[in-house]
Amino acid sequence: MRHSTRRQLFGTAASLVPALWTGSLLSVDKKRGAQAADADPRVRGPFPILSTPFTETGAVDNEVLANQARFVDWGGCPGMIWPQSGDSVDLLTMEEKMRGMEVLAETSHDFKTSALCLGVQGRDTEEMLVYARHAEKLAPAAIISRPPDSGLTEEDLRRYWRELAKVAKRPVIFQTTGGVAYKGPVPSVRLMTELAREFPQFGYIKEEAAPIIARTRELCAAKPTIRRVFSARGAHGWLYESHLGTEGLITERAVYADVLTRLWNLMEEGRDADAVRDIHAKLMLLFNLGQHLPGGDLRGFQLHLWKRRGVFRNMISRQYGPNRSIPDKPIFSELKLTDDEVAEIDFRFEALRPYLKTDPLPFKTAK
Repeated sequence: MRHSTRRQLFGTAASLVPALWTGSLLSVDKKRGAQAADADPRVRGPFPILSTPFTETGAVDNEVLANQARFVDWGGCPGMIWPQSGDSVDLLTMEEKMRGMEVLAETSHDFKTSALCLGVQGRDTEEMLVYARHAEKLAPAAIISRPPDSGLTEEDLRRYWRELAKVAKRPVIFQTTGGVAYKGPVPSVRLMTELAREFPQFGYIKEEAAPIIARTRELCAAKPTIRRVFSARGAHGWLYESHLGTEGLITERAVYADVLTRLWNLMEEGRDADAVRDIHAKLMLLFNLGQHLPGGDLRGFQLHLWKRRGVFRNMISRQYGPNRSIPDKPIFSELKLTDDEVAEIDFRFEALRPYLKTDPLPFKTAK
């Protein structure tokens, strides 16, 4: 059973909650599926954002970036995204981002399950269009774009994304928050719906702006004009938001690609509620470490897991400057974890072992 049916019923009758995990509502679900027929079926499910790997000299490690993409595909995720997080949008040069896009586009030719989505955003419209035109040449399954750093009003966002529509020939996901330099408004549901009516490639939303639940309800109620709503925010609200109508997840959690796939499949099939709760709870137990360990919530301790899973060679990251400023030259350092910190990460990660894929990786593990 597809999630859309469960979401519709979740908000109308609490007494029907047990039925959400059965196959008894398939006839209603088929009707909903027909309403959303114009949404691209490839742009759905967990689309984790890749974490940018770096060499010992602080350069982008494109070999590891390609292997990370292979890992996500091996894990069964419907898709993946890059460049999109701060370590890949704010802290890389234009040349580095465009080269990384090329590496991933070439790597994606051998994917078995994953669709590639490339990030196209800029400080202003002109810069965004450089990335958009480059991405179009590489022909990914989709692209994603956040508001421009220079945007100050909703009209600025409207003009920015309308210019993108002139270039983009494939599904475009809007991220509802901007980067560290963005001071403009959150794009309203009205604006996103307006643009989705105007352009058939729009209407895919990564919702991570407050108030999350109210905006998620409103966006999901605007389907099928709004074609797809994705949860975000590190997956913390994914389970609840999926009941409201989200149809996937976008966040920098690619190291859990196989677990996210397992959880998504169970949610989609509408079975084994205990396993759904168990997987999500154990992910939250692990993600909670972001509040206690150095390196931040999204990248941080996950670098240790990237090494443990045989993908990354090191735990090097680029850093923002003072007050989250973007430095003129790269600042990079390697994450240092104490023995007890590593033990705690491993202790919590072990809880996910029943849900980890054990097949050999499709590449030589990093050393």
